Amino acid sequence: MSWTDEARAGLSDIWPAALAAVPIGFLFGALAAGKGLSPLEVFAMSALVFAGGAQFAAVELWASPAPILALVFSTALINARHILMSASLAPKLSGFSRAQTFLGLYYMADENWALAEKRARTHPITPVYWFAMAIPFVCLWLLTSTTGAIIGAALGDPKRYGADFAFTALFIALVAAFWKGRVTAWTVASAGIASALAYRFAGPPWHVLAGALSGLAAAWIAAGSEAAAQPCESPAE
Repeated sequence: MSWTDEARAGLSDIWPAALAAVPIGFLFGALAAGKGLSPLEVFAMSALVFAGGAQFAAVELWASPAPILALVFSTALINARHILMSASLAPKLSGFSRAQTFLGLYYMADENWALAEKRARTHPITPVYWFAMAIPFVCLWLLTSTTGAIIGAALGDPKRYGADFAFTALFIALVAAFWKGRVTAWTVASAGIASALAYRFAGPPWHVLAGALSGLAAAWIAAGSEAAAQPCESPAE
């Protein structure tokens, strides 16, 4: 494929996720402004951190003076998934230079990771394709989160519009794209139940760890039992 085809494919893949992230960006900016952050501080956080889940967690814990240890621990725990995501994606970036790999993975989000993994099943991932996805997504997040901080006071509580569910809806769509039957069902159910219980009884950010560990365990058990249930082929005589 030519570089124009690669760029077109990247833009075509990312635009639904980018549109879905618009209310999430506005919501984050408005919540951050409500905690006393200026639009410039919101822009800086979005540019330097660029991790929606971690940014929401940081804003939820934000106080004056800021609880540094709690912020570092919670955001590191939430973003630990990026270690596994980078490990799964890095071997598929063989055509990237070292600088392109570091920059691309630094601005990796759940959305472009999922889309890249899906594309890797049928096409190689090129730098043109990756950055055609990443750059518009990053720019839109910076724009919407900063705008949300500017007009947050005028919007009032974003939750009354249901904007707080946009984050959840986007992740449901990502999971649906990777659905593989019983193994996925057990993984999602286990992670969801464990996360909900941990959130209820231990509070954030422990629900993230509980959901991740429970989902990994359920996936391992379900995949193992499914493999064991498959009939073994007899060797050719």
